[in-house]
Amino acid sequence: MTTTFTDETRERAREIIARYPADRSRSALLPLLHLVQSEEGYVSPAGVTFCAEVLGLNKAQVGAVATFYTMYKRKPTGDFLVSVCTNTMCNVLGGQEVYDTLSEHLGVGHDETTADGTITLEHAECLAACDYGPVMTVNYDFFDGVDPSTAVGVVDELRAGGRPMPTRGARLCTLKEMAVQLAGFADERDGAVADGGPGEPTLRGLRLAQEHGVSVPGFDPNTPIRSKAEADKEAAKAKAAAEAAKPATPVQSGDASGKAGTGERVPAAAATGSTARDVKAPDAKSPQVRTAETRQPDAETAVPDAPGTKVPAETSPPGSHEAREAEAAGVAANEPAGDGKPAGDSTDAQERNLTEASASADSANSAAATETGAQK
Repeated sequence: MTTTFTDETRERAREIIARYPADRSRSALLPLLHLVQSEEGYVSPAGVTFCAEVLGLNKAQVGAVATFYTMYKRKPTGDFLVSVCTNTMCNVLGGQEVYDTLSEHLGVGHDETTADGTITLEHAECLAACDYGPVMTVNYDFFDGVDPSTAVGVVDELRAGGRPMPTRGARLCTLKEMAVQLAGFADERDGAVADGGPGEPTLRGLRLAQEHGVSVPGFDPNTPIRSKAEADKEAAKAKAAAEAAKPATPVQSGDASGKAGTGERVPAAAATGSTARDVKAPDAKSPQVRTAETRQPDAETAVPDAPGTKVPAETSPPGSHEAREAEAAGVAANEPAGDGKPAGDSTDAQERNLTEASASADSANSAAATETGAQK
């Protein structure tokens, strides 16, 4: 069945694509996949087609990405994705027991959805919260230190229409609502954003360090952290001082403009002849702009394969007469391999195998002919 995406989804798709440079629109594929999942609850064939059309890709390219990442679901998923960590740490602490209890209670297995379409259960390899194990997430929000009974209580409340509060973070939302956020759009619901400080297990190492007076040598924890503007100002001062300290570079045959030189000394930067424009420090740009500028060569600098460009070849100086004779003798003694066999291999085994195979085929044909004659 073909899905027609809403005008709002199409408008959001255009907004997502506009975030990236015109020649890098393919980078919008990941948030676009979250966008189509926010409307259908999974990445359907229609969603793959939609992403391919708006980005000018083929469906195989989109499908390859959609099947690589586990957050993109390829079949209808429940309103709440319950993931239970069954990796080493959580497993030792009882994660597998939590998963088995939920599986039996809900009547579903891994990556299966309850009949009412509310819960999809999955076991996760790691949820990156080992100090809170065993843990489970509901639409990627954490429930820490769960046991079978508390896990069952969470899913029962979800199936009854409730929204249990995660251990850390904002109140729960559905998988479709979460996909909108993952596509890069703010969640306007009340309580969608909440402050959540670090839990005691996360702070345990800090508490022990403070208790025993452990700290980095020479580190003053009361040192104020500079703002970005202050840091940029200090960096500009340091750069100016470094430029002023650079020695001047003599020009012998001509300056950067190509005029005949007179032995005058010019600043080192001018002697390079670089046509690259000055840009701000990398941390002042977005990653997309920085990547685009890195990949785009300077228009005034010839690239090796530009028409009419001659690139000096890296060649070694000619060797002595004896060395050239020795090289020629080595080449003559090691003829290149032909298409039939690798160099140095004997053809005896190959010919023997061909002879045996031919004999076997003749024998089989003879037996078949005899049998056919007998039947006639």
